[in-house]
Amino acid sequence: MKTLLSLLTFGLLASSAVAAEPDSRLFEMRVYYAAEGKLDALNARFRDHTLKLFAKHGMTSLGYFVPTKNPENKLIYFLAYPSLEARDASWKAFQADPDWKAAQKASEANGRLLTKGESAFLTATDYSALAQAKTYGQGVFELRTYTTEAGRLPDLNARFRDHTLKLFEKHGMTNVCYWNLAADQKGAKSALVASNTLIYLLTHKSEEAAKASFDAFRADPAWVAAKEASEKKAGGSLTIKDGVKSEFLVPTDYSPVK
Repeated sequence: MKTLLSLLTFGLLASSAVAAEPDSRLFEMRVYYAAEGKLDALNARFRDHTLKLFAKHGMTSLGYFVPTKNPENKLIYFLAYPSLEARDASWKAFQADPDWKAAQKASEANGRLLTKGESAFLTATDYSALAQAKTYGQGVFELRTYTTEAGRLPDLNARFRDHTLKLFEKHGMTNVCYWNLAADQKGAKSALVASNTLIYLLTHKSEEAAKASFDAFRADPAWVAAKEASEKKAGGSLTIKDGVKSEFLVPTDYSPVK
């Protein structure tokens, strides 16, 4: 990714506890790039029409976000489905729905709202536990993407499972969701991330609080020891050079998670 999911309930990580039963749903991260001056209209279409139509056709809306710094006019959102087959059937029904066609036509009376869209399919890690929908009440979310050296994604997941999540909490960060890229990307509009990837969401009180939390986390002897041990076992760094990306987000007013 360059810089880089029912309106009522959805699965999100609320603590570092490992899920008793892994979440087997398919998730989709979608990134829409609004035309210049059209982001408000795009958000209005989602708020007034799209989310209700997604729910009508069996898609679970999770989070809808815009970056705090947004020169590309992005809307980033996450959906969940029972399976890839269910996903494809839902989108086919949604796109054929007369209510959607009418909403799309009305919203684009003065021009198209999007310049392009991208998507990637995700699966929940075994340490991304399920919880009921909630309002986090934090200032910002942080979308982080780690790309590993070939074959080292299991090592990275193990380090997060056994050490990182607890240390994040220790230093004031709130764990939200953790995903890996799904094996089958057929039907995704473009691969936003590489195959050896961990994607996750945190919340912080502010961007400044995030920096302070990460500074304390990185200086923690427990983290230093866990990092050194995991890299010694794997035979080197778990991530590629420049393989850690971060983007701060705020939820839209219609986002189920806030």
